[in-house]
This record gives sequence, C-alpha cells and structure tokens, in this order.
Amino acid sequence: MGGQGPTASSPSLPFGRQLRKDFLFDDDYININHGSFGTYPHQVRDVLRHWQDRHEARPDQFIRYDYPKLMVESRAALGSLLNAPIETLVCVPNATSGINTVLRNLVFEPGDKILYFATTYGSCELTVKYITETTPAEDVKVQYTYPVSDDYLVQAFRDAVKKEKEAGNRVKVAMFDTIVSLPGVRMPYERLTEACRELGVFSLIDGAHGVGHIELDLGKLDPDFFISNCHKWLFVPRGCAVFYVPVRNQYLIRSTLPTSHGFQPRPKPGMNFINPLPPSGDSRFVSNFNFVGTIDSSPYLCIPAAIAYRASLGGEAAIREYCFDLARRGGKRVAEILGTKVLENEEGTLGECCFSNVLLPLDLSKCQELAASKGKDVDSVPSVVKIWASKVIVMEYGGFQAFIEYAGGWWVRLSAQIYLEMADFEWVAEVIKKVCERANAGEFLE
Repeated sequence: MGGQGPTASSPSLPFGRQLRKDFLFDDDYININHGSFGTYPHQVRDVLRHWQDRHEARPDQFIRYDYPKLMVESRAALGSLLNAPIETLVCVPNATSGINTVLRNLVFEPGDKILYFATTYGSCELTVKYITETTPAEDVKVQYTYPVSDDYLVQAFRDAVKKEKEAGNRVKVAMFDTIVSLPGVRMPYERLTEACRELGVFSLIDGAHGVGHIELDLGKLDPDFFISNCHKWLFVPRGCAVFYVPVRNQYLIRSTLPTSHGFQPRPKPGMNFINPLPPSGDSRFVSNFNFVGTIDSSPYLCIPAAIAYRASLGGEAAIREYCFDLARRGGKRVAEILGTKVLENEEGTLGECCFSNVLLPLDLSKCQELAASKGKDVDSVPSVVKIWASKVIVMEYGGFQAFIEYAGGWWVRLSAQIYLEMADFEWVAEVIKKVCERANAGEFLE
C-alpha cells in the first residue's frame, strides 16, 4: 500500500473492504461518492428501526413526552464530540435547512450585505438570492478559482469587507464552508471565523461536510452559527444535521423552519398564544426545535449509536487518519492511471480532508467539434457530457461519481471512507478511463 499512517492492512485497524460487511451496499456497488448522501452501518439501522417502532407503539406519548427527553442524550453526545455546551445544540433535517433558518431569521436593513464565496453550495447561494429579493439585503460574492492559497482566500475576504465598509455598507454575515462540496476541498474556516470576529461580521459556517469528517472544536472555534450534516460523514441516517447557536445569539433565531408551535410572537394587546405541546423544561431556543412539524425524528435519536460504532473502530482520530491518507494516496493513484493531476494548492491544504479531485482525460474541444458535426448545441456540451458520464458509471458499472466542470476542465470528486481501500480507487480509475474514452468518441451524443 505504501504511504504514511494506518492502512487497510494494518493489523490494529479494521478499515478497508473487510468493513463492507457492516454496511448495506449491494455486492456489486462500490461507493466512492460517500460525500453526497452518506450511509450508515446495519448496527445503526437497527437502532433507527427501534426508534421508529417506539414512535408507532404509542405515538402521542412518544412524540409529546418521551422524545424531548431522549433528545437530551443525542445533544449531549454531540456536545462531547464537538466540545460545545448542550444548550447550544439542536437538530434540523439538513445543512440547507440550517442555513435557511439563520438567513431567514436575521433582520436586514438597507446597506446590509451577505457575503459568500464562489464555491458556495448551490442551494445556499440560491437562499442568499432569495433573501436579497425579499429583504433590503444585498449580496457580495468573493470570486476565485481553485487552486488558490488559504492566504489568498482570507485576504480576499478581508478586502471585500473593507471595500463594502468604505462604500458605506456593512457586511452583516459571511457564509463559508468547512469543506467545499464541489470541488471537494478544505477551506481555511478557522481563519475566516477569526477574521469575522475581528471585523464585526457574523460567521455562518456551512459545515455540511464537517462533523465526522474533520476535527471540530466549537468551543475553540466559537462561530456565530454552525450547521453540519450528521448523515454524511458521521453515519447517522438521513436526514439529520446539528445546528449550533451560542447562547449570545439565540435571541436572533426566533423561528424554526417552518415556523411551528414553539414560536413566540411579539406581544400585542388582546392576543395570547399558547404552545399546545407539553413543556419540556428546555430553554426557549431548544424547545422551539424540539417539535418542528410532524417528521420522522428517529434519525436524531441515532446519534449516540453512530458515535458508539465509530468508537468501536478506534474513534474519530483513527478514522480521520485512515481516510485522509487514503484520499491523498488514492487521488494520486487515480491521476497516475488517467495521466492527469490532482487539484491542490502549493501549500497542500486543499486535500486535508476525505476528498480528492482528479482531472479527467476529456477533450472539451473535441467533444464540442463532435457535437457541432451533429448539429448539437456546442455550449451545452460540458453539462451534457457530465450528466451522461455520471449516469453511465452508476448504471453500467455500479458506482456513481460526482463530476464537476471546473477551471477549464472536467474533474471527479472521490470520497475516501473506512470501507474503501486502494484497490477501489484503482477500480474507479479504470472505469473512468473507459467512460472518458467513450465520451471522446462521441457516445454522449447518442
């Protein structure tokens, strides 16, 4: 295997293909795209079914009385994992819901700006666009193309805030990732959070790929708002995300999304609103999120089981070490087989995560020439090829790949995970090579 750190052959660690037995994959499916939707082992599946059965055995008792108490255990488990007080943590269905909750609760005035970055996740950027349509807020987008250095990114942020201030505006909130989705790279979120604090800007961290992926210490980081999917890298069933709001900012989050029984309208003469659900003894912030419409909240209750499963494998540090190492070595090996390169900056910080991004051996000009010869829209070729290749790989070979048109080429984002090893990366490299050859021959036009 080579390289540093634990590998699938390490006798003290159970990682690699031998762990496939714990998961629910079809025998002919190789999942090197864990980052999109995650998955969970059958041990956690059994816990999920248990809580779903409990819901159905005594629905009103469980939802009204038992569930809020059980959620304390899940929030406490997250608090230990993230080094955050339990009173600052609640659960929402996914990171997009958390981002929407923050941006739809903040009150914007003329001159207020929402800053975000060029690689912001699509739905989060659209949320910003919606807020600018419905409030006085305006958006500021920091433009760049990877690979750029962390220093460059932090300075670009500072320059953007300074420019707005000089124009008489105020960047009220800055939204940025821990790990970018596409391309899958690590952002200097720690330094950006510190810069926000220094410049008087609310930090809104989209940590969709955070918990269970990278080491997180929210006590040390101290962001203003932080959201992270538990169903991606922590092995919690979909959909479950942790939503962190320090006590100092909880007064800003008046409503859940959607607004539910815990919302307290501002007092008006002759109006009296009563929450029909029994009191839980929690703070207004926590009790507001205990019931947000009727959903299957069983995934939230699986958090302790998922963390316990991970502990049985050696814990968070061991998992990170294996996956980070596999991502770097696997990405390099795929690039060697394809005859291309890995996306990385000079400092090597982009790949400090479970992702690697490899350039595909696709000839854009050739594909466009082929499209033109058949009277097809040349401008749509990048998107058509990406969609075609993704479907071919999952339907014909058994393993979906996340492709992106970026920086003048096509790239594939590969996910390292504990049930994978180098042979899986070599397998996907050969598959991608074949599919690229088929695309270069014009098969995407058929």
